[in-house]
Amino acid sequence: MSQNNDQFNNQNDEPIKNPNEPHKPEKKARKMTPLQSGLIGGAIATLLVGGVGYAVTSSANNDTSISTEEVQSMIDSAVSSAQAANSSGSVQSTSLDVTTDVSETVAKVQDSVVSVVNMTESVSTYDLFGFTSPTQGSESSSSDDASTELETSSEGSGVVYKVDGDTAYVVTNNHVIDDADAINIIMADGTQVEAELVGTDPWTDLAVLKISSDVVSTVAEFGDSDSLTVGEPAIAIGSPLGSDYATTVTQGIISGLNRSVSVDIDGDSTYDWVANVIQTDAAINPGNSGGALLNAAGQVIGINSMKVSDSSVEGMGFAIPSNDVQTIIAELEENGQVIRPELGVSMVDLNRVSLEYQSQTLQLPTDVTEGVYIAEVAVGSAAEAAGLQADDVIVSFNGEPVTDSASFRQALYSQDPTATVEISYYRDGELQETTVQLQAQESSSTSTVTE
Repeated sequence: MSQNNDQFNNQNDEPIKNPNEPHKPEKKARKMTPLQSGLIGGAIATLLVGGVGYAVTSSANNDTSISTEEVQSMIDSAVSSAQAANSSGSVQSTSLDVTTDVSETVAKVQDSVVSVVNMTESVSTYDLFGFTSPTQGSESSSSDDASTELETSSEGSGVVYKVDGDTAYVVTNNHVIDDADAINIIMADGTQVEAELVGTDPWTDLAVLKISSDVVSTVAEFGDSDSLTVGEPAIAIGSPLGSDYATTVTQGIISGLNRSVSVDIDGDSTYDWVANVIQTDAAINPGNSGGALLNAAGQVIGINSMKVSDSSVEGMGFAIPSNDVQTIIAELEENGQVIRPELGVSMVDLNRVSLEYQSQTLQLPTDVTEGVYIAEVAVGSAAEAAGLQADDVIVSFNGEPVTDSASFRQALYSQDPTATVEISYYRDGELQETTVQLQAQESSSTSTVTE
């Protein structure tokens, strides 16, 4: 209650006035008798008048006098009792109404939410005068006067979801640990421990780390993200702005389900992927990435991943659904990566190909405005075996329309790594079809030339 009463602790012990209230002139002070001083107002005043009146009346009937000191003592006793009753009732009501549900939910999980620190090498070169010139990066200097140190590059959040013997597993976002030379975990109690990278998946923005189970006291439980309903409570826990604000809790609701958000993963200003996410208005800030989104039962229903950052937008954060998370992290634990199918082509969105090239070289019909243009076919790939060539334009994959590279990649990666699919494409202005036996990718890295 002390925090709520700060507004009354000014120098004159008077309430701070609301600036929106009209100005009220101060009344002149007047001397009060002991009896008058007991008329405090409200319920307390009524209680005191009744009690004192009864005492005076009884004394008069018994022809007995009562002193001013006795009246004052009765008033003081009644005031103390009334104030104690009001104070006690107020504290109990606040505790029950405000803290019970959210606090109990958070208490179950908060020790499983950790800060994830991305460490990168900083190479410092010493000159003849002893001054240093630091350069950040993993490149080492050939000079004997160079020393390499690790420093914090960025910070995010993570969730301990599993303990297996001496090892505990932490899920976080891929972008939190991307390009790290070392990774540190800071537990909720401040304990620091080194983490080892188990595997990453840049497409779903997930990564798995492992640490010693000795420092783990709580393991989070996953909930069923398919059973969520719009409007139900959502609680986010993480480290916004870094570990200085670790285990920060924000509350909101589930604002939307099965949202499709286009994502540029490799930073080339072209959308590479369409993420399926949960939308929430619980505050998610830089550093919350990789943290937990909880339901009212304290179960993890999503891993916080991104938000809409715009001055005109408030309360639009997104989390990867827990059911998708569990599928991905199981494969990362087993293989260190998610093994997906590969067609073996280098492609470009059709709308990035000039209209002149589309009409004169590709000879596309004017009503064909969406698809992916094949710039190159890899030797020995599934695409080459199926007869696909450079300058072909894919417009359909396994019966579903292809609008751009993001939609094509999403359709491709939803298949079994060695599935057989049907592809429709234009060549020299003619619509054609082919059957493709897909191949498994050797790497899930976004830097691969072919899809």
